[in-house]
Amino acid sequence: MKYRHEWKHEISYGDMLVLRQRLSAVAKRDAHAVDGKYLIRSLYFDNASDKVLMEKVDGVNIREKFRIRYYNNDTSFIRLEKKSKVNGLCLKECATLTAEQAQAIVAGDYEWMIESGVSLIQELYSKMMSQGLRPKTIVDYTREPFVFAPGNVRVTLDHNIRTGINCTDFLNPNCVTVSAGDAPIILEVKWDEFLPDIIRDAVQLPNCRVCAFSKYAVCRIYG
Repeated sequence: MKYRHEWKHEISYGDMLVLRQRLSAVAKRDAHAVDGKYLIRSLYFDNASDKVLMEKVDGVNIREKFRIRYYNNDTSFIRLEKKSKVNGLCLKECATLTAEQAQAIVAGDYEWMIESGVSLIQELYSKMMSQGLRPKTIVDYTREPFVFAPGNVRVTLDHNIRTGINCTDFLNPNCVTVSAGDAPIILEVKWDEFLPDIIRDAVQLPNCRVCAFSKYAVCRIYG
């Protein structure tokens, strides 16, 4: 497992158009993108005290969050993800879930998790029992991904961020989501040991600073 560097920037629509052109000239589109983009649906976990949300808002230096995610409305490939942050570096651990397993979690059927034989599923179960983590809300957005092999760089443009408010009907394509207030477009830049100058130069924008944006946090705007 390797921790990665991560920058996030809040950008405008005009910035996105500029970055899309620049990145298309120096990087490749992600092979999983359809017409240069894909739709992401995530279900985030939190407890009754909003532990995950408060740790983010308070800027706790060592924190983690769990989510279940699928892409382009395709429920044949679902992942459980744990994202950890330590001293500004990020680590993501993943495990595959079936649609039946994901639905069981949404429905409150957890006992199978401890017998799953998958360490990340078992860890989520343990923290659901000890910390009271439960499915909290759906987060939808559109992602435009670019990749650059040297440095294992991944640059994404994320927009149209939508919240399921208190809806956790994760696998229901008709679950209503609404715009997450005035959520901006987000530029994310992730890399391993080094960020090549060609990418560093491509993502430079005037008056654009690194921020600590959280899609989950902004999608809790309505509760």
